[in-house]
Amino acid sequence: MNSNSAPDLSGNREQMFEIIINLCLLSNPEICRQQLLAGLETPSEQRCVAVRDGLDISLHFQAGHEAAIDAATCREMPAGLQLTEVANGIFVHRGEISQPSSANLGDISNSGVVIGEKSIAVIDAGGSRAVGEDLYRAIRKLSPLPVSHLVLTHVHPDHVFGAAVFAEAGAEIVGHPNLFRALREREETYLRTFGTAIGEAGFLGTHADFAVGQVSEIDLGGRKLVLKAWPLAHSSSDLTALDDLTGTLFAGDLIFEGHVPVLDGSLKGWKGILGEFETMAADRVVPGHGGPALPVADGVAPMRSYLLALEDDTRKALDAGERMSSAVTRIALEQAPFWDLFDAYNARNATVAFTELEWE
Repeated sequence: MNSNSAPDLSGNREQMFEIIINLCLLSNPEICRQQLLAGLETPSEQRCVAVRDGLDISLHFQAGHEAAIDAATCREMPAGLQLTEVANGIFVHRGEISQPSSANLGDISNSGVVIGEKSIAVIDAGGSRAVGEDLYRAIRKLSPLPVSHLVLTHVHPDHVFGAAVFAEAGAEIVGHPNLFRALREREETYLRTFGTAIGEAGFLGTHADFAVGQVSEIDLGGRKLVLKAWPLAHSSSDLTALDDLTGTLFAGDLIFEGHVPVLDGSLKGWKGILGEFETMAADRVVPGHGGPALPVADGVAPMRSYLLALEDDTRKALDAGERMSSAVTRIALEQAPFWDLFDAYNARNATVAFTELEWE
């Protein structure tokens, strides 16, 4: 793999102007949020005003809530999220290791940016429209190239709820063949739970009304992303993206670092995938949480330790004839010192593991 050729970022735009609308709830007009109209940014305020004055705002507006547009204005584009370059032309935003809240607006997972010679791919878009907008702003500060693709690594809301921003800016959204169905099945629940955690003002404008396609390779010019759909593991819709230029593997939530792994699929399937990761031609891995980038072995080893503890303790409980309700409070407890948010997720992981292994 040739990692010596970096994309040309000489076209960086230090100053850009964006169009925003003031979005307010119809049921409570005091709850409002400024929403970005992505894809309409300009290098001058004068040009921004001209674009704004020629717009039919309704063609660019999907609230996802019962909301009304109050006004459209131009302003200088803020800096957006912090991005760290982990390899040539590869940038990662590291989300908080936390639960969604009004303070973080759902910025609790990692997102990647891969810049080619002709276009940009984004991997995961954050847990609300507000996070997706700030990710988009950060990308526009890096390069004027179009965002051609948004890769969603799986269905969970902290990775997908910023996606509409990129769809509206013209990006093709791609994911696992199961992603669209899984999202439709869970959309209502995810919108309700994340909306409650983040609050109406911060979550305003967030929706999941976008199409999802499937591709196996994305050519960005001078580099390609190779996508792989995996069988049931962390979730039912896990997808990875490998940059052929730098050997950077975007693993989504198949790799956690710091944040305790979350099991929403198959314990046995996930263990098998970790073994395959070790044989892939990857020099580093970007986890779904933590990082922002790790040697592959350093990403896999703690994951394997946790999943093995989950499996071993579950099998012992089953062999002893324990009831699930009591067993899940003790399964994998020896792993607690090594992971954040352990108490929030471990019992649920144990429940999924118990159910899976009980029916072997």
